[in-house]
Amino acid sequence: MGGIFMWPLLFFSITTVAIVIERVIYFFYHNLRIDDLKTKMQGYLATGNMRGAQDYLSALTQKRIGARTLLCMVKQRDIPENQLEKAVEASAVSCIREMEAGFNFLTALGSLSPLTGFLGTVSGMIGAFKSIAEAENVNAQIVANGIYEALITTVFGLIIAIIAMLAHAFLTHIVDSFASDMEKTCSDLMVDITRLNAMGKGRTDLKLLPSPHPKQVLSLEEYT
Repeated sequence: MGGIFMWPLLFFSITTVAIVIERVIYFFYHNLRIDDLKTKMQGYLATGNMRGAQDYLSALTQKRIGARTLLCMVKQRDIPENQLEKAVEASAVSCIREMEAGFNFLTALGSLSPLTGFLGTVSGMIGAFKSIAEAENVNAQIVANGIYEALITTVFGLIIAIIAMLAHAFLTHIVDSFASDMEKTCSDLMVDITRLNAMGKGRTDLKLLPSPHPKQVLSLEEYT
């Protein structure tokens, strides 16, 4: 009933709903909690058990996005602090980009949908004025179909745009909250790791063994 421009609006609406549902399922599947990971990691760091921390995080990388960045930090704990910060930051940026997949499409749909609706409005008004120009007796019924088409496309275009922009704002808020929590967690844990490295406790799987051949001081007569 809204004319030919309702077909692209239909496509935009289906795409918007599909992206929103896919992102919501993604966020529910990949647990975004950080506090429990931080507590567990602090327990491992308190005992210097870096091997246990690495094994714990490795088992969670499939379903916990935060575990990927923390695992990167644990694996590269022996490098200098400035290089460790860059490595952790690169891992976090990669995870956030993965979380933001489809966000650009939501922004584009939020802009294209009302424009397409307005284009349908213009098309309907053109048809209405054409009917007026060709009619000998002008009445409201002649222009009703054109105006109806114009209003339908405008309304649906705006509805799609509102849904897309609201979904984009909501999902962006989730990602921003996760990024803020991850930054705070990495900063706190990096301090603990740096302290452990400075104390020589970064590796608990190595033990200091006595030398099998202790040095002996020989006199000149014994040496000769």
